[in-house]
Amino acid sequence: MNMTAMQTSVPIASVNGIALHGPDEVLDESALRQRACTELLRQAAQQAGLLALDDPANTDGVPSAAASDAIEQLLERELRQPEPGEDAYRRHYAAHLDRHRQGDRIRLRHILFAVTPGVDVRRLRDRAEHTMLEVRCDDADLFARRAAELSNCPSGATGGDLGWLRAADCAPEFARDVFSGQEIGVLPRLVHSRFGLHVVEVLEREEGVTPPFEAVQAAVRLSLQQQAWATALRQYLQVLAGAARLVGVPLDASDTPLLQ
Repeated sequence: MNMTAMQTSVPIASVNGIALHGPDEVLDESALRQRACTELLRQAAQQAGLLALDDPANTDGVPSAAASDAIEQLLERELRQPEPGEDAYRRHYAAHLDRHRQGDRIRLRHILFAVTPGVDVRRLRDRAEHTMLEVRCDDADLFARRAAELSNCPSGATGGDLGWLRAADCAPEFARDVFSGQEIGVLPRLVHSRFGLHVVEVLEREEGVTPPFEAVQAAVRLSLQQQAWATALRQYLQVLAGAARLVGVPLDASDTPLLQ
């Protein structure tokens, strides 16, 4: 027997005996969970008579067009939710005022340490953290000098100055970090984005305005409906997982129906 093959073979995860991947494919937990959920729904659509029993199960995680349509019909039928009343919408609005505020602006500057192919990320992070500590402990002029010397952004030529920005002007992950607090000055952490590691100094913050409920009622309604649908889907999948035979799949299962 080929010992190398024995050492490198991957246990095959399955749902009710249906394989979720090929024998040599290695999936991370998130991808495996996604495939398992899709297969649970595909099989539920078959049991509900919405999909032919001979619909092919694919190990690449991509359902057939017929299966996709059947799953959509299944979810439309199973995840019907009562319409929340206006009181629920108003409570949701009041609990998330910051989410609806419009026009927040920040004036900032940064030093970008770009993550490029082949770069030693650990050494890059060490260098970025050293620079962050250095500019936090020194005068304001040092930030501009370090930006000119080290930043991989064209703004380095102007001391890292990015001017006034709104959240929509930034990469989402960058915006989530710098707009989430009220800090002024050099942030005590590196900000991570798709471009690399940023040493950020917030120079000024300007708060926007929160529109009245009536102006954002449609957005509030959609947000609450999406939350309810996501919760119902998660509960429905738990029920399906509880009734299924799962092998090597990291899913929370429940044998108690959670949907009313």
